[in-house]
Amino acid sequence: MASAAFPLSSLAAQQKSEERILLYEKRVSVGEKIRLGVIGFGVQGHFDLATALKVPGVELAGICDLYTGRIENAKELYGKDLYTTRNYKELLDRADIDAVIIATTDVWHCRITLDALAKGKHVYVEKPMVYKIDEGYKVIQAQKNSNKILQVGSQRVSSLGLAKAKELLAAGEIGKLNMVNAVYDRQSSIGAWEYTIPKDASAMSTDWDRFVEATGKMEFDAKKFFWWRAFKEVGTGVAGDLFIHLLSGTHFVTNSLGPQTIVSTGQFSHWKDGRNLPDVMAGTMQYGDTAEHPAFQLTLQVNFISGTGGQEVTRFIGSEGVMDVKGNNISIKHSILPEAPGFGGYDSVFTFSKSMQEEMQKEYDAKWTESQKKRPLKEDITFKPPTGYNEHLDHFTNFFDAIRTGKAVVEDATFGFRAAAPALACNESYFSKKIIHWDPIKMKLLK
Repeated sequence: MASAAFPLSSLAAQQKSEERILLYEKRVSVGEKIRLGVIGFGVQGHFDLATALKVPGVELAGICDLYTGRIENAKELYGKDLYTTRNYKELLDRADIDAVIIATTDVWHCRITLDALAKGKHVYVEKPMVYKIDEGYKVIQAQKNSNKILQVGSQRVSSLGLAKAKELLAAGEIGKLNMVNAVYDRQSSIGAWEYTIPKDASAMSTDWDRFVEATGKMEFDAKKFFWWRAFKEVGTGVAGDLFIHLLSGTHFVTNSLGPQTIVSTGQFSHWKDGRNLPDVMAGTMQYGDTAEHPAFQLTLQVNFISGTGGQEVTRFIGSEGVMDVKGNNISIKHSILPEAPGFGGYDSVFTFSKSMQEEMQKEYDAKWTESQKKRPLKEDITFKPPTGYNEHLDHFTNFFDAIRTGKAVVEDATFGFRAAAPALACNESYFSKKIIHWDPIKMKLLK
């Protein structure tokens, strides 16, 4: 069983082999200006806006946030004449806004997305696209009815690293895919969402009554406003924040529609700060046979007190090797079975009589050549994107190009829901202590 080597042992060889990607030139949007509004100007809202404004032809038209301090911050950053509001509907009513970034708490994603599409706005909504599984179809249908562009914010789906991983997997570099192990660990208070709470936090400064319109009445709680990811009333925890990154990447690389069974466990290990969503969670999902890949198992892990110091890696394990995806860096190490079957060593043959061992050894040696007895060698593969590459910018460039040209985005409402639903099902499995059955084609929970 011969195996051709893939020579990437030197940087020059790697660059030549990866010419299509390493000579990549960042796409530049052209055409009319796009006026952008931002709804939710917290951590991710800041990052999203700063990146979106790097795309040529994109201008900021307004910012909405419930907390007065972030309204002040927006004017400090983008000018005192910037339009700001604490009511997102006022921003959507503006005729000079073409598209919006929705970077609010999870519980608001669906409602604001539906309102934005109804107002004729293009939508970039942060993951998870929905807070509840039963909201998914509403968003998918609303996007179709509106004829507007909707992109979900899991920016890795637009990355060069995942594009290369997808290419290598499809080329059979690791053989038949059997398992995917995906880990996203952290070891910091900020990574565990213990964000600094401002001194002026109050029901008035956060417009608390408006904040809880999507949840039902709750007493003011600064943690639920500023640490919202940790509370199930408004957020979706590690599953909605980080599992979904791992799911999005896995689905893109494997062309998978989603798992059939989902089960998860979790615990409160370290951050016992009042949160009601665990800081450690593991999930296991089973994917069925598809035209692209036979069945495989996906395991997900998030640990917010990881002694590694924090890591993010998705490992695709195949019959002929392992592909590690760390951000946009790809590495493949091969291990291929010999053509000849095992004989000797820990094989049971040594328990037979001496004469039987000798007879069978002769038969084995006559049937198989020395080369067939050895594992085929195949050179390892490494890939790194160009220095300074920005996957987040690629994702926004894709979004704005789609607005201008009408072409498909990489992470539309259907893709976003197929990643969000299994992540949210992990929370359901954790709380109900049950296996969740999912139809990835019809995108429905099964009883």
